Amino acid sequence: MSVGTYTPAPGAAPLPRMIAAQTAFETKMLLRNGEQLLLTVIIPSLLLVLFSTVDIIDTGEVRAVDFLAPGVLALAVMSTAFTGQAIATGFERRYGVLKRLGTSPLPRWALMTAKTLSVLATEILQIVLLTVIAFALGWSPDGNPLSVLLLLVLGTAAFSGLGLLMAGTLRAEATLAAANLVFLLLLVGGGVIVPLDRFPDGVQSVLALLPISALSDGLRDVLQHGAAMPWGDLGILAGWAVLSLGAAARLFRWE
Repeated sequence: MSVGTYTPAPGAAPLPRMIAAQTAFETKMLLRNGEQLLLTVIIPSLLLVLFSTVDIIDTGEVRAVDFLAPGVLALAVMSTAFTGQAIATGFERRYGVLKRLGTSPLPRWALMTAKTLSVLATEILQIVLLTVIAFALGWSPDGNPLSVLLLLVLGTAAFSGLGLLMAGTLRAEATLAAANLVFLLLLVGGGVIVPLDRFPDGVQSVLALLPISALSDGLRDVLQHGAAMPWGDLGILAGWAVLSLGAAARLFRWE
């Protein structure tokens, strides 16, 4: 045995390994949180099953599951990227977790990257689960998978920016209340369960500009009507993504 075999080699791990480790940690923490599971898995699944099997809403000649499945997929993205991330990050900021992580070898931008990757990993699990449930209820989707992917990615970016903006500027308690309130309001007025054409014309034009409306409407156009590429909805989501992520990067406070 040569001298120095067990000589320590201090120093930070390679950046990709640090991001991967932080992503795995963030994902485990999210999936172990009962409140987050309620928002991200249980509520969307229950809404899909309940409103698809019980004649509560009028979807016209369209089967309930064909109308609801795209909206519930949009709701799942919002619950994880916006509501769940805002609440978790807000309390991490309050308890000084972000401040301490910000002084570690992991750069702050890499920490936010890990949080984003954690959101994407959780969304994949959500989408798989909700798709299986929808197929069991008789869902028959159509359309271009690339269009669906673009809508989901831009929707995630838009809601993630809004969640980080809220978590980085408000107190944790205010973030908790505001995030849940926004979740409920967008659930009702974002075209997820209640079709936008049920609202007055003036209200429709405003609601259509919301990110949840653009995401649910775009997914519905592709998966229900077979649209090739819903450019209008993609443009709205891209605008929200740029504005929210830019504002979050500028205004986010780590303490």
